Amino acid sequence: MIKKLICAFALCATFAAPIIMADQSNMPELTPDQKLRMAAALIQGYYVEDVDGKKLADEAITAMLKTLDPHSSYSDPEETKELTQPLEGKFSGIGIQFNAATDTVYVIQTVSGGPSEKVGIRPGDRIVQADDSIIAGRKLPNSAILKILRGEKGSKVNLKVKRGGEPELLDFVVVRDDIPIYSVDASYMANDSTGYIRVSRFAEDTSDEVARAVAKLQAKGMKNLILDLQDNGGGYLGAAVGLASQFLSKGDPVVFTKGLHSQPAYFNVDQDGNLKDMKVVVLVNQYSASASEILSGAIQDNDRGLIVGRRTFGKGLVQRPFPFPDGSMIRLTTSRYYTPSGRSIQKHYEKGQGEEYMLDLLNRYKSGELWSADSIKLDESLRYETLNNHRPVYGGGGVMPDVFVPVDTTYFSPYYRDLMAKGVLNQFCLNYVDGHRASMLKTYPDEDSFSARFEVSPELEQQLIAAGEKDGVIYNEEQWQRSRPYIVALIKGLLARDLYEDSSVFRFLNPLMPEYREALLLINDSSRYNSLLKGDK
Repeated sequence: MIKKLICAFALCATFAAPIIMADQSNMPELTPDQKLRMAAALIQGYYVEDVDGKKLADEAITAMLKTLDPHSSYSDPEETKELTQPLEGKFSGIGIQFNAATDTVYVIQTVSGGPSEKVGIRPGDRIVQADDSIIAGRKLPNSAILKILRGEKGSKVNLKVKRGGEPELLDFVVVRDDIPIYSVDASYMANDSTGYIRVSRFAEDTSDEVARAVAKLQAKGMKNLILDLQDNGGGYLGAAVGLASQFLSKGDPVVFTKGLHSQPAYFNVDQDGNLKDMKVVVLVNQYSASASEILSGAIQDNDRGLIVGRRTFGKGLVQRPFPFPDGSMIRLTTSRYYTPSGRSIQKHYEKGQGEEYMLDLLNRYKSGELWSADSIKLDESLRYETLNNHRPVYGGGGVMPDVFVPVDTTYFSPYYRDLMAKGVLNQFCLNYVDGHRASMLKTYPDEDSFSARFEVSPELEQQLIAAGEKDGVIYNEEQWQRSRPYIVALIKGLLARDLYEDSSVFRFLNPLMPEYREALLLINDSSRYNSLLKGDK
């Protein structure tokens, strides 16, 4: 019957005769998959030009998924490899995770220590152009974008980037390099009793990496822990459950999932965590998403620790990968996850409106939410309570921190931006270490001695200013003074990173960050920490 319908349709089209619809009451019923197969057969059999069947199928699948939620997606074999490598311990490129759903390369996350982060590219930036290749407005598939951004190690790519709040495109020069693959970006003792661990993603080995970092810090006297999940875009649900379990007691709930076609799944702690009695503060911001929110929600709902920072991204949908034999894959949203109190933290979306969904962070910027907690509208119908101390928590769009810290832009200036964007600051520090490595290591044999005794001299500052002038960054005294404390700390951090290890930079920059300072004060003030945990006003 289907073949007959195709033939009849073709005959009408061939002779340009008017199409007369038969009595629809006598027409055969078609299932959706039959109609799709018919459409494909018609296009391939009768279209005026040759058709790439593979491309046709790929675009059809992509179009179907776009009518669903913003996180269901299709990836071709090359894109699938790029998506899975970072979570499996392998990664190469310019060091970004991106989403091209809004017709530009939207930077979801920069890989810590990677080339893009080094020059100052941030989550939320949109890459408009790479060298001579325009990316925006062309509806390029991810594979085409990857080919543009990829290249040999050491080669350069010139990027033009649109950043929210900036009237003009920003220019960045990124030197392609191998990308760090570890989940733990940094771990060190913030003071005699407080350790600090930064986790950039939730991958297969994340829980083990954190456990190793914890063991080293405990050997140095750690009694409290600041766990930094800022800018952590998530990863494997199992990795978040494994890490959360280290902080909770046997039987404590971590998360549960529910979906129309899947049985509810409950994830509880199966044995006491080795950190269950340690004070913990979790740092989050608007880029902390997915698995980061699972862990944050579990800590908060079990009254196990405090969350400091800004409202998280709001991704409460679980994607299941469905691979095809050719290496391509559909990541289909199959369920929602819920924190132990029963709340969903998925922010609102309209089916098929992915572009508006991705603009949510820009809307937060425009509304003033990043600077004031009072700008956040809480829905009382989505109010829940923590399990032990019955503190109010809210669903409907991210995890609200227990202590809000506004974003800090006081150090930012166009002069600092240009030093970073043109790679001047990073290259200056690399060149300085290359010329002084032996003498510096002799004077400062380890990071502790460097931290205690090395000072960025006025001469070194002037050398940086001169290097900037040489690369077209015109010196501005007012902007230099505004950004100087951050630039000086960054110089020290970058020098330490090149001398010792990648994580060194956080040790020198964090003391300038208000979120970190608040966490350190809070975790060392037992009275205030316990009062907030109990929900005292």
